[in-house]
Amino acid sequence: MIVLYIIIALLAIVLITAVFKSDTYTIIRDISISKPQATVFDFIKLIKNQEHYNKWVMADPNLRKTLTGTDGTVGFIYAWDSDNKQVGKGEQEITAIDGSNMDTEVRFIKPFEGLAHTSFKTEALSANETKVTWVMNGNKNYMAKLMHMLLNLGKVLGNDMQTSLNTLKTVLEK
Repeated sequence: MIVLYIIIALLAIVLITAVFKSDTYTIIRDISISKPQATVFDFIKLIKNQEHYNKWVMADPNLRKTLTGTDGTVGFIYAWDSDNKQVGKGEQEITAIDGSNMDTEVRFIKPFEGLAHTSFKTEALSANETKVTWVMNGNKNYMAKLMHMLLNLGKVLGNDMQTSLNTLKTVLEK
């Protein structure tokens, strides 16, 4: 019986702790690529190119996608649908773009609903060296707070982002 009380107390602590966790999250990853800034940004700004480096997009070769608008411009939407639960269903829309930065809004539909904002920033370190910074941020409801806490989602997502950046580096430096 004491074991049951201990389990209930631990569960209560976890559930109560989640209430006090931050309502927002920000994940930042970066990498240096041995290519000129314009070359790197011209590749990144085309969302369809994520098929060559984004871990989540590459997870399902049978991904169903719908492209709306002109890729690389504000308003372009890349919608996806997958039977793979790691990929799910959603869409990514370019919300702002200039010669070195691109902002997007990612709307998740399945396996859960959610909204994230991402930005890709490129910075010339030299004529042939570019730093790429990928930022993802959003709000967390109570369930998202629990998931972030129990599954260490910030670390998991950050690792996936870094894997994608490493692949981007490999693709561009070929």
